[in-house]
Amino acid sequence: MVGQHSTLRAQRRAETQRTIQALAVRLFVERGYDATTVTDIAEAAGVSPMTVYRHFPTKEDLVLVDQKGPLVAERIAATSPAQPLVRRISSALVDAAAALTDGGRPDDPAAGDAFLLARLRLMISTPALRARHLDSHYALQQAIVDALGDEVADPDAEFRARAAAGACLAAMHTALVRWAEDEGRTELPGLIAQALVAAFGADAVDIGPAG
Repeated sequence: MVGQHSTLRAQRRAETQRTIQALAVRLFVERGYDATTVTDIAEAAGVSPMTVYRHFPTKEDLVLVDQKGPLVAERIAATSPAQPLVRRISSALVDAAAALTDGGRPDDPAAGDAFLLARLRLMISTPALRARHLDSHYALQQAIVDALGDEVADPDAEFRARAAAGACLAAMHTALVRWAEDEGRTELPGLIAQALVAAFGADAVDIGPAG
């Protein structure tokens, strides 16, 4: 019973977080990032500013926070260590993009092409968000390394994993910028796969069942 209550609380918290973020991004697009306050967002969501800050400690987090890290880590953890490292990371990035765009979670207000595209445009056009975006990049790189667990216990193995993750993320970033410039007309997972293949070769991406 306690476990069920904890699960329900976690689900409600996640739903509240997604609702707040979806409203925040909409207001940022409509009014401008700098012109929109946390109080404005709280009023639109029907919560207190303190509740907003409890879910998003900074205003920048309202745009930058997403589920990409956990999704990528989950997919990497499910792959076989026998596969080439770059392929494991690349395929996880493509799979995560598929989950976050249209068709991945159709009932989630903080998912889908339009929501992700709006976030990307804000990141590209807002100086404060561009500066913080690098922190998100490093956090995702660390999530990838952590997902490899005992495989990177050796310092040299960790170095190689960090380098591979950084290179894969650079290719993905190039695809994200291109996708935003194209107004989201191209399928994002496929565009990320193209960028990874351009960087690492045709064997870089294995889009199929994890394992």
